[in-house]
Amino acid sequence: MELGEFGLKEQPFRTQGRPGIFVAYEGQEKAFAFLSDSCSHNSGLALFQGPSPSGKTTILKQFAVRRRDKCAVAVIKGSGLDSTEFLNTVLRGFGYEYPFESVNELLGLLKVFIRQQTATASPPLLIVEDAHDMSPEALGVLCELVAIRVREKFALKLVLSSDRPIGYIVRAPAMECMAKRLTGDFHLEPLTMGETNDYIYAKLQHAGCQDPDKIMPETACDQIYRASGGWPGVIDKVALQAMAKASHCPVVAGDIDYSIIPERTAVKPVPGDDAAKSTGQRKHPLLYLTHNGKTLQKIQFEGSRLLIGRSAHNDVTIDSRFVSRHHTLLIRNGPSTLLMDLNSANGTYVNSWRVSNQVLLNNDLITIGEHGLKFIDAASQGCAVLENTSFDDTAVMQSMADMRRVLAREHTDIIPLADQTPGSNADTA
Repeated sequence: MELGEFGLKEQPFRTQGRPGIFVAYEGQEKAFAFLSDSCSHNSGLALFQGPSPSGKTTILKQFAVRRRDKCAVAVIKGSGLDSTEFLNTVLRGFGYEYPFESVNELLGLLKVFIRQQTATASPPLLIVEDAHDMSPEALGVLCELVAIRVREKFALKLVLSSDRPIGYIVRAPAMECMAKRLTGDFHLEPLTMGETNDYIYAKLQHAGCQDPDKIMPETACDQIYRASGGWPGVIDKVALQAMAKASHCPVVAGDIDYSIIPERTAVKPVPGDDAAKSTGQRKHPLLYLTHNGKTLQKIQFEGSRLLIGRSAHNDVTIDSRFVSRHHTLLIRNGPSTLLMDLNSANGTYVNSWRVSNQVLLNNDLITIGEHGLKFIDAASQGCAVLENTSFDDTAVMQSMADMRRVLAREHTDIIPLADQTPGSNADTA
């Protein structure tokens, strides 16, 4: 279908050139915090990694925009450059063009620039993408720049970026000057299912759609998430292909082409999962958190355990006086999910029955205080109490050990005093 038929004024999912809109999400904010923290250090040398469709370049360019009111910033591609090309590219990145061909002249000019910037304003920032593909000559020049000091402080902040691990670069004997300055090694994370929905809807709204659900309903967004692995660049590509393939609005599952997805982002199907058979993907269990009939949050259960309670240290936090600090634990083992009540004051209910340990069945309704959790898992197997289930004891003990580590990290001074009085609705254990 054409864009006009979708009610759009422009292409929302650009796979080439500058994105039409910058959509923020948690993993991205973690990346910004890491980069900002690294730049605040005197050492200020960071490694930044993420697969090619992860949105890494977009994040780095946006970070450069944020930093330009504080210091000079250059963002360059390091792949395949010899020493002369590298120096010319860095100088152009900082806004200078010099007609010199000598490495010594170019290096001397760049050193003067770096020292002047550091002495009069703030150390400049150099971001090098595709650092894994830099030539030995260019790396040698970079080491000289990294070693520059002004008043006993390092004069150049550096971010080395790549689509693969690059720690080996700074660990090489010839790169000792970099290893001494290394402040951190960051690996970018994909979007969650909820963030993927928000990402798609934000782009559709920016392109002129007032009701994104009419183009990409939630079910289609969930399919795109599973197909893309949550990587922004792949989300854009899948959504673009789906809209091109759709014969009418809204986009449906059949419009989503899984064959274009990089193999490393695919999720293997689970035997017996009908939904997985139809899409070639595995569906993780879903939980819908509700209160007074309103859905507050959709949670994808991807890990081996999920801790639920009032404390911010939980995987799922429910801010209610009727919920204990650590109320309920869900443990995932193969196709089964076990619910364990953690001796909560007000109890945990499954389908209106109070339980201590329960293997969950698809569409079970969990009640915690005044909140509900709808459990969705088409691949879930039979429902029984713990005593009648061959649930893996190792998985249970590992999850309990994980939970104890969470409890150990929690400081007692953040526990509300009201919870320590007799008759409280929520426990303090």
